[in-house]
Amino acid sequence: MNPTLLKLREIVTDATLSPAQKARYLSLEAENMLPYPDLDSETAQAFHDGVLCDLVEGHAPYKPRYLLPDYEVVLRQGSAYLELDPPQSLDEAINCLMIAYHHVPSVTGMPVFIGHLDQLLLPFCDGVSDDGLYRRIKLFWRYLDRVLPDAFMHANIGPTDNRVARAIMRVDAELKQIAPNLTLLYDPEVTTDEVLRIATDNIVECSKPHVANHPLHAATFDARGYAIVSCYNALPLSGGAGTLVRLNLKEVAVRSKSVEDFLDTVLPHYMDLQFRMIDARMGFLFEQSNFFASFLVDEGWIDTDRFTAMFGIYGMAEAVNHLQDLQGRSGRYGLDAAANALGYRISEAMAARVEATPVKHAWRDRAMLHSQAGISIDTDVTPGVRIPYGTEPDPVSHVKALLPHHAFYPSGISEILTIDETIRSNPQALFTLCKGALASGFREFTANVAGNDLVRVTGYMIRLSDVEKFNNCEGSRTNTTGLGAEAAAVTGILERKPRVVGHELSPGYGQ
Repeated sequence: MNPTLLKLREIVTDATLSPAQKARYLSLEAENMLPYPDLDSETAQAFHDGVLCDLVEGHAPYKPRYLLPDYEVVLRQGSAYLELDPPQSLDEAINCLMIAYHHVPSVTGMPVFIGHLDQLLLPFCDGVSDDGLYRRIKLFWRYLDRVLPDAFMHANIGPTDNRVARAIMRVDAELKQIAPNLTLLYDPEVTTDEVLRIATDNIVECSKPHVANHPLHAATFDARGYAIVSCYNALPLSGGAGTLVRLNLKEVAVRSKSVEDFLDTVLPHYMDLQFRMIDARMGFLFEQSNFFASFLVDEGWIDTDRFTAMFGIYGMAEAVNHLQDLQGRSGRYGLDAAANALGYRISEAMAARVEATPVKHAWRDRAMLHSQAGISIDTDVTPGVRIPYGTEPDPVSHVKALLPHHAFYPSGISEILTIDETIRSNPQALFTLCKGALASGFREFTANVAGNDLVRVTGYMIRLSDVEKFNNCEGSRTNTTGLGAEAAAVTGILERKPRVVGHELSPGYGQ
């Protein structure tokens, strides 16, 4: 049997996969039998060598990587294509969204964005009691996890203090599901301390939600808005991201003779190849796939002009440490001022080049720089600009070390602070840490708490109990459990060092 047929047979006969998961894997194999979008030989070689990576988007990008419909449109006008009348009640609104989600594709085959849920549902809550709202949200939340079992599916709430946001956080803490992922958009001028405290208490309970710096994100986008989707990706509402191609900075550094060679010659060269790869993938999506000949466009759920391209990077820590070695310096990234300063220089240089380089079909004619969170097969390389697992300093030093990077990554940057479980006896400390990080300029605050079954891998969630079953060949109903199990085995995510929040009131912190 030839290798292709053998691979298909292995999928079909895999006892750990559900029929739906088998269908998904078979479709990926079929797509990758097609030729790759045209790449010049130099770009193709960089892809082959692992300097560039397409994050397994597939050989024929027939759908955007991330799709962010404006669900308010379908709630306001219904859908002729789906034969849906505009909803008149909370039950009808939730039902309408449940139907809509099945027609929103993404790189995962499932929606990565399910809306600013509190803003979508609030107009339908008049006359609904708090208990009635809670019970409906709980059923909705269970539906999402059971029918769309993918931890990249993402909901937004905030920045206002409202009944729906509170009900969602109450249910999320109770059910402790991997899906949906959740972000609270935080604005110090709008969001109450009480709501932020509920969010940080939820992090202690279930490692959710992310907390996003709404004023920073809002200033990046326009009046039509943005959303946080998938892991922690900030993208234009009514559009999304056509593709995400990432650059392995570690591989760029090992091809460099010095810091100056890296910054002046080697990095610009590989960034240019990355732009070529982005152009090839965006060109196929917009010019050949016919994706945009869709009711999603015709009915106004999405706008063709609002899709960006994500210029991803990872391996900053290894790149800086290698360049430090070339200079005979022992200081390590995340722990040494000079090493950290070199990292900031690299981020600033990349941001300037991305801003100066036109990208066809992209929103505002530019890509958006993104600190990419890694994938399960990454070995000996750290996601984005994060500090290597097991070497993390105390949480305040951690935040301060990464803070200057956050100005340069408008489409998403996130660290995962791993907090010692003693935080359970002092949850106020996590609230103070979160509020201080956001006030200092962090775009996203994200934390795991040691001892929780529900943990964050890169930006998505897994349950350790599910991973244990998966490793015992019991399979999983959740699509992302296998990715998490592989990441735990290969990338060392479980080696993160839990730290005590003991310096959250350090002089100058949060100023």
